Amino acid sequence: MEEYKLPKPINHVAFIMDGNGRWAKKRGLPRTAGHLEGCKRIIDIFECMQEFNIKVFTLYAFSTENWNRPKSEITLLFKYLDDFFKKYIDKFIKDGVRVQHMGDMTPLPEKTKKTLIDAIERTKDNDKWVFNICLNYGSRQEITKATRLIAQDVKDGKLNIEDITPELFYKRLDSGNLPECDLLIRTSGEQRLSNFLLYQMAYTEFVFTPTYWPDFKREQFIECLKEYCSRDRRFGAIKE
Repeated sequence: MEEYKLPKPINHVAFIMDGNGRWAKKRGLPRTAGHLEGCKRIIDIFECMQEFNIKVFTLYAFSTENWNRPKSEITLLFKYLDDFFKKYIDKFIKDGVRVQHMGDMTPLPEKTKKTLIDAIERTKDNDKWVFNICLNYGSRQEITKATRLIAQDVKDGKLNIEDITPELFYKRLDSGNLPECDLLIRTSGEQRLSNFLLYQMAYTEFVFTPTYWPDFKREQFIECLKEYCSRDRRFGAIKE
């Protein structure tokens, strides 16, 4: 196992887990086999995050557009997520992990909603790590919702238009209690955001890796961390 120490701290890493279906097709397996293997990588990479003291782990698990997939695939995907939380909830509680959700729970299967709400409730007081899962999430929808909340406060006289700042807007987002994202990793070689954290990623560093998510392990994660740490983040300023 490669010994690696981060040369600078990272607070928040987000992942677009891509390539499960292609990983399975390459092996002559059904797409759902790729999702099942991908679920195993979630805990592997989360433990890597803990190893490198990265506090916030955000996972794009199911987008608002993913409902267009075959119903049988969606059903199994949610089953795998249910099984994941049931298997690891005790570990999360023991490790001080807070489970957080971004997105609209309303259309989710009742069993998944119950599992997710239970995990959130049982870990709500934990403050060492954050496992932030985005289910039925779309960034445009999130931004629209935040805008409506602010507009309603202005209408109700609770807020003046002059009080609306980028900082206030950020706090109205689903991620308003989290630090801004430092690094986004997208697997499978695709190079787009796919309606993910559009507001939160103003200064996020992007790393796109050709590795399919089921094959993305500690070695590949370290390579992404090295790439991030090699970059000079100036946030619009000039460094002498």
